[in-house]
Amino acid sequence: MGKRDELIAKYADDLKNKCGIEPDMTLLEKVTIGCGPAIYNDDASTVAGSQPEELETVKNNFLIKKLGMSDGPALMDAINSVIETYGKSERNKYRAVVYYMLTKHFGKEAHYG
Repeated sequence: MGKRDELIAKYADDLKNKCGIEPDMTLLEKVTIGCGPAIYNDDASTVAGSQPEELETVKNNFLIKKLGMSDGPALMDAINSVIETYGKSERNKYRAVVYYMLTKHFGKEAHYG
């Protein structure tokens, strides 16, 4: 099992046990691959849910640029909802898990073909 496969297993575990979501493993793998090398960097692999500028980055770089969504209050509402689901007290909110939940929230699975 490679490093990426180990990380995908860790993300699936977070989805099941911390978020109460049964993951679509094919989509989770595609979202993880879409995160690129950031998943291997301790700082970049997580989302600081309590930092407004970090949440803006998720909105701008993922939802608007990557998923092609239009800016509006619904984007930040969805991000806050995902952070709430993950657990505000959860220290390590993995970027791939947050992106996966946002992809599912907006029904953008087709973006990952």
